[in-house]
Amino acid sequence: MIFGVNGQDGFYLGNLLGRQGIKVIGISRSDGGGRWIVGDVAKSEQVEALIVEHQPDYIFHLAANSTTRHDALFENHEAIATGTLAILDAVDRHVPKAKVLLAGSGLQFVNEGLPLNEESPLDHSSPYVVARNSSLFAARYFRQRGLKIYFAYLFNHDSPLRSDRHLNMKIAEAAARVTNGSKEKLLIGDLDAEKEFNFAGDVAAAMWLLIRQDELFECVVGSGQSHAVRDWIEACFREVGLDWNDYTETDRTYASPYRRLVSDPAKLLSLGWKPECTFSRLAAMMMAEAARHCEGKL
Repeated sequence: MIFGVNGQDGFYLGNLLGRQGIKVIGISRSDGGGRWIVGDVAKSEQVEALIVEHQPDYIFHLAANSTTRHDALFENHEAIATGTLAILDAVDRHVPKAKVLLAGSGLQFVNEGLPLNEESPLDHSSPYVVARNSSLFAARYFRQRGLKIYFAYLFNHDSPLRSDRHLNMKIAEAAARVTNGSKEKLLIGDLDAEKEFNFAGDVAAAMWLLIRQDELFECVVGSGQSHAVRDWIEACFREVGLDWNDYTETDRTYASPYRRLVSDPAKLLSLGWKPECTFSRLAAMMMAEAARHCEGKL
């Protein structure tokens, strides 16, 4: 059972499980054209009814609005924190042998630019982080009650499914528009800020690996490899044969929330996981999608 099946992580996880012959029950607030169940993870009665009806062996809570804005305070809390309690309470009462994986974030840690792992101190830097940490402590509480609850701290990951409200796709679509004659300049806040550029399909594989073992219940999910934003811009414009310097400007008013956000994935790697999609391959995939999107608007 995947809550948040309509997001990029839910998409890649659902496809991975389907290829392995596993029946997937997907739940999303949006209408999937009959492909999944329309429901709200923050509604405990709905969650309980679904879990009682389907008796899942595995449950993934991926539903969230991935923004740190203050005006998303209550939306973040409901989807992430309240949703976690709704799932874990229903599991505790009806399917205590089920395994549950809750998606977290690398943003939950105090970040001083060094690689972050499961032992790094927790932060309270945004409503999004507060909701994620609430979910984490709920996981620890229900784990004390004997449930198998996994918590995956996901570092930055992308795919062609990203919208242009995410920086990496915003850059890719700008490069695609320039290729089609746009005279725009891409305004970027901090070219030197570093983060990971993981592929959502690799992250889905990590979550599936994590939930099938019983030694590690909290795990950083990332490659441990960071790149500067300028590297991503260069890679995207290189895909269309252009020099990014001719099409970008720096927004001097923007202050990045971090200089470097990178994981220490030693524990995940010890389970046998390794990312398959390279930085350049991800850029090529997202540029191809950006080009299709741009053509659709011409």
